[in-house]
Amino acid sequence: MAYKALDIARYIINYSNKKNYGVSNLKLQKLLYFVQAEFLTYSDDKAPCFNEKIEAWGFGPVVPCVYQAFKQYGSGNIPSITEYSEITDTWQIIQKTFNENIIKAKDRKKITEIIDGLSEYSATALVDITHNQAPWMNAYEKGMNNVITKSSIREYFENDEN
Repeated sequence: MAYKALDIARYIINYSNKKNYGVSNLKLQKLLYFVQAEFLTYSDDKAPCFNEKIEAWGFGPVVPCVYQAFKQYGSGNIPSITEYSEITDTWQIIQKTFNENIIKAKDRKKITEIIDGLSEYSATALVDITHNQAPWMNAYEKGMNNVITKSSIREYFENDEN
């Protein structure tokens, strides 16, 4: 079962703040990409962490719905999230409390390992890394928001000698 990208993003933000790493929207986007790559390549069933699309933007891979949710923070760090608003099918806005337990413990462990492993990298360094990887390079086209396919991510990371 795949999670919602926004729930994974909230978890990454809260964990990063708890560890005093801090995370901007730019860095969050790259972390989501590497989390997705990990799940697609190394999880038992090679299932995606989340189903939302990742697009090839000028500054690397981006999950559009997550970008929109946190763009208000610009290049600054995103504060921890305890509550958030969600719009229902009937256009009502409801307040929700974020509960990290909606993500299985083993999956949270995998995600935190990725965050810890990339914590020393700046957002710019992560952009540079993704710009040198086939999934972004093959999908990117200036002025277009082409999708980076899950299969291209899986194929690259399965065959790449990192």
